Amino acid sequence: MATKKGFTSVDEYIGTFPPETQKVLEEIRAAVKAIVPDAKEKISYQIACFEWNGKNLIHYAGWKNHVSMYPTPAGTA
Repeated sequence: MATKKGFTSVDEYIGTFPPETQKVLEEIRAAVKAIVPDAKEKISYQIACFEWNGKNLIHYAGWKNHVSMYPTPAGTA
């Protein structure tokens, strides 16, 4: 069984999706950056994530038929 290669950046992750999905993921990315400009991007659980004050703030992901956002308890406010 082959092992899945881990993503090394959010750019790499977003680049794996079709253009229409990339557009939505980039819109989410831009919105979070505008609201929390000092948040840091990273890959967590093999999906895109923003970290703020040393804690995961929000994860976002593209799927076959939808895009999802997963705020952590600290991200819901």
